[in-house]
Amino acid sequence: MAAINLDGLKNFNINDLRSLDPKNMGSWPLPLRILVLIGVFVAVLLAGYYFLIAEQVNTRSGLVDQETKLKAEFESKALQAANLDTYQKQLDDMQTSFGAMLKQLPGKTELPSILQDISQAVQVDGLKQDLFRPGAEATKDFYAEKPIDLQLEGGYHEFGKFVSDVAALPRIVTLHNIVIKPSSGSTVSSGTDALTMTLTAKTYRYLEDDEQQAAKPKAKAKPAAGGGG
Repeated sequence: MAAINLDGLKNFNINDLRSLDPKNMGSWPLPLRILVLIGVFVAVLLAGYYFLIAEQVNTRSGLVDQETKLKAEFESKALQAANLDTYQKQLDDMQTSFGAMLKQLPGKTELPSILQDISQAVQVDGLKQDLFRPGAEATKDFYAEKPIDLQLEGGYHEFGKFVSDVAALPRIVTLHNIVIKPSSGSTVSSGTDALTMTLTAKTYRYLEDDEQQAAKPKAKAKPAAGGGG
């Protein structure tokens, strides 16, 4: 490739630029015309990269990221599909275990005996029972809970023993909203100042099949189409 001769620019100064006719570039010195063409070529390349190639590069980068994400999702779902039988067996085992645990909740006929167990724990632990008020049942999805408002009088040790005995009952009983405060002018058998504890005990029972069906919200009947008069 022939070398570009730039010797003609050696004696070219800034004042000579004023005499150049921009409408007649053919009359410019050859080296200057070559430099202008090179500048135009570079500008076109830069503009083309900025307006065309850069956008495509960004688009390609986004597609590569999306491809990576889709591959990861595919691998995860393929692994789940490969282990579908194992997952199904685990689900069946969980449902069987859940059914067995559900049957451990008392039925409707066993509820009075649980209330009696709580009342008996109060007496055995040496507490004075000022209030024992069972509340109305609250029906949930597959079970019902029955609250019992209690107000007991005794000492810290007796309260601790009562909580421990309730936790040891064969049926589930939970204690809520416990408040302990000094009693006014009374003493317990140990001779210490008496305390008053108010709380709500909740016991639970499973709903029979007919009760579960009755607890489900009934679908609204569709209105019959009115006949034309």
